[in-house]
Amino acid sequence: MNLALAQPAAAARAMAPPAVVAEEVRLSVANAPDILAGVNLSIRDGEFVAIVGPSGCGKTTFLNMVAGLQPFTAGRLTVVGEKPQAGRRETAYALARDALLPWRDALGNVELALQIRGVPPEERRRRATEALAKVGLADARTRHPAQLSQGMRQRVALARTFVTEPRLLILDEPFAALDAQTRIRMQELLLALLRQFSGTMIMVTHDIAEAITLADRVVVFSNRPAVVTANYEVKLGNRKRKTSELRADPEFSRLFEQVWQDIERGFGQ
Repeated sequence: MNLALAQPAAAARAMAPPAVVAEEVRLSVANAPDILAGVNLSIRDGEFVAIVGPSGCGKTTFLNMVAGLQPFTAGRLTVVGEKPQAGRRETAYALARDALLPWRDALGNVELALQIRGVPPEERRRRATEALAKVGLADARTRHPAQLSQGMRQRVALARTFVTEPRLLILDEPFAALDAQTRIRMQELLLALLRQFSGTMIMVTHDIAEAITLADRVVVFSNRPAVVTANYEVKLGNRKRKTSELRADPEFSRLFEQVWQDIERGFGQ
């Protein structure tokens, strides 16, 4: 990368308006406790934020609001300065499950994201092929989901997510269904992909170690009705280090313990 060009680009992102701004965002439902009690959160352009908190506290609900899939009852929420809107071309949403189409091979599943956007067949085939190569599946492009391991399926899903070159990437527990060893490998893969990604990312995870390993900032939600109880900048040089190096850093252990205590206290909110 040309550093002379990279520095102005980084400076421009620092001066750009926030990618996501939530001000006192609330969600109430009839005849039930509130889900969100007033979430305040600003996410910088190009930042990777991981949201953690007690199970069922409303983390995924907040992601759905950002994606324009879930209305809220009070407050203000903007995405790149506009109201959230479902189907924005600049936004990609990766669910907890890979959601691959069983009748399409790996290449066809990745191409689907581009096909929906009207990309011509020749171009989408080229871009999908390149995306599969980046996740180490160049030799598996003709295999169908039933012929792939769970880890390989998740890599296809990641390729499908990144192939659209989104400016905002939303991840909801992307590796929750994987075993521990495969999960770490997928984290390594995502770190490698992030070195080439300049967009904004928001991820929900129940795995504190995963949040610290991958994100620039960890945000803690309380139990329902949820509010933001803590924000932590992660200053470990994440994207340039292996997960094993990160987890051996004393600062990693200190931050893990602090976030764990915040979540425990969040149950009492």
